[in-house]
Amino acid sequence: MSIKQQLKDPFQYEKIPIENISEEVTKKRAKNTWGTIKRIWSYLAREKAKLWFVIFMVLISSAMSLLGPFMVGKAIDGFIVDKEVAGLGMLVIGLLFVYLLHSSSVFLQNYWMIGIAQNTVYDLRSELFHKFHRLPIAYFDKRQHGELMSRITNDIDNVNNTLNQSVIQVFSSILTLLGTVGVMLYLSPLLTLVTMTIIPVMFFATRWITKRTGPLYKLQQKRLGELNGYVEETVSGQHVVKTYSQEERVINEFEVKNKDLNHSGFWALTISGFIPKVMNMLNFLSFGMIALVGGILAINTTLVTVGTIVIFTEYARQFTRPLNELSNQFNLLLSAVAGAERVFNVIDEEEEEQDEDKAIELNRTHGYFKFENVSFGYEEETIIDNVSFEAKPGQSVAFVGHTGAGKTTVINLISRFYNYDYGRITLDGIDLKDIKRSSLRSHMAFVLQDSFLFHNTIRENIRYGRLTASDDEVIEAAKKANAHDFIVQLPDGYDTILDQEGSGISQGQKQLLTIARAFIAEPTILILDEATSNIDTITELKIQEALKELMKGRTSFIIAHRLNTIQEADQIVMLEHGAILEKGNHNELLDLKENYYNLYKGQLREVVGS
Repeated sequence: MSIKQQLKDPFQYEKIPIENISEEVTKKRAKNTWGTIKRIWSYLAREKAKLWFVIFMVLISSAMSLLGPFMVGKAIDGFIVDKEVAGLGMLVIGLLFVYLLHSSSVFLQNYWMIGIAQNTVYDLRSELFHKFHRLPIAYFDKRQHGELMSRITNDIDNVNNTLNQSVIQVFSSILTLLGTVGVMLYLSPLLTLVTMTIIPVMFFATRWITKRTGPLYKLQQKRLGELNGYVEETVSGQHVVKTYSQEERVINEFEVKNKDLNHSGFWALTISGFIPKVMNMLNFLSFGMIALVGGILAINTTLVTVGTIVIFTEYARQFTRPLNELSNQFNLLLSAVAGAERVFNVIDEEEEEQDEDKAIELNRTHGYFKFENVSFGYEEETIIDNVSFEAKPGQSVAFVGHTGAGKTTVINLISRFYNYDYGRITLDGIDLKDIKRSSLRSHMAFVLQDSFLFHNTIRENIRYGRLTASDDEVIEAAKKANAHDFIVQLPDGYDTILDQEGSGISQGQKQLLTIARAFIAEPTILILDEATSNIDTITELKIQEALKELMKGRTSFIIAHRLNTIQEADQIVMLEHGAILEKGNHNELLDLKENYYNLYKGQLREVVGS
């Protein structure tokens, strides 16, 4: 039975056997923990100079933390017992210097380590963001955008927080531990042995705890990403949620995901919280044993002095403190590893296929496309089957057919978002695979059904089509797109700030802006994907007029469901299950009185009937 099934009440944690949680989260354990740690270290190693400074400061702080208690113990035996005030005064001054040096070294090591951590996550975040832009479109089609955003925010922040806290603590704890054991052995091997008796208990307790917290932290990061993805999806689709009155269902689904995150986070923090409690208990036990055995030895022998007992009680605390810190930092490290592994999983994803070595730059093109027996499939499923057609320079080619017929796939092949499997696609006689992708797309402009706008001014959203365009060229493009009139009526005109949803302007106005963006790009090849869908009639006329102007002299590929928008196309290609049923212009296909004719008459009846 899953955790979710057992947890009807989110507060009834005590009813869940820990073994059940361990069984579920074991599947989520990091595949290569040490490999991930080494990889994080490779980023840290880029700051070698600062790291050496940090290590030097850690050495000083560790040495001073050992010297202080040692001096206190010697003061008891050498000055306090003998009531030597002058020597005690000098020792106090020495102690002040020791603790001042300790504090200064701790400050400097933290200061430098923060810089190292920030630079490391800067490199990591930059590499991940750059990777996003080298991944194929198919990668983003299969994943929630919010979940991917979680990688670059939550997961990397998790790594950052851990680097700031853990690296110094781990190194300092190891040095302090080794130094403490060395001095304790020098002072009294017998009391050292007494202190060491708690190590096996610490080891098994820590191992039991960390064995369960590691996979829990992994599960927590996974569920956090899922929750972020769901929130991003529902916020973006809020209009759809409200239109279909699905608020209650969405809230319930969120509660399930939020509860799952709550449960994994609760157990990760609860179980890891046992560590300091166990360590404190063992610490007190160690104090008692040292006081008992040391007191007996001090009373009955000369092997141990009162000062030595004081030193040992302080060193016992310093001995368990680094063990405690190592245990706590190990939990934080596991959490960071879980986040880093998710980041590295993206970085290691297969990138978009590289251009062929012989691929050329396309300085100019006439826009003559030719498909020759082209076939393509996703994951062994054929989507395009033996498709052949040509688009001469300046011609418009429209693709029609039912949903899933392969229209969008053809467009993806033309723009090389995917590479075809069989056959040949040429542009001006050159195989597309012999043209660099960036060069090919630099001659294209897209006007899609979803008019995406960036969080920027209208001016810069239009200029996105060609970043070197002047303000006058931006205004001219807006005029050609029939967008100038509504832009100048806005309070800030072309300097009006938009977000990616284009709040403050209508759907049709957003589409006019994307057409203006296409105008300013001055493309040879134009791709229109349902550019006039979901637009009111008056705005559609403006868009149609702008598109006609945009298509003049350009090879255009059009996807349309409403056939009345493509009647003037030079060629209409009707697809069904990835194959061409018919092709020709509007009148030729009507004369055939077959598939296109039936589709057109069906749509005409729907319009008349409405």
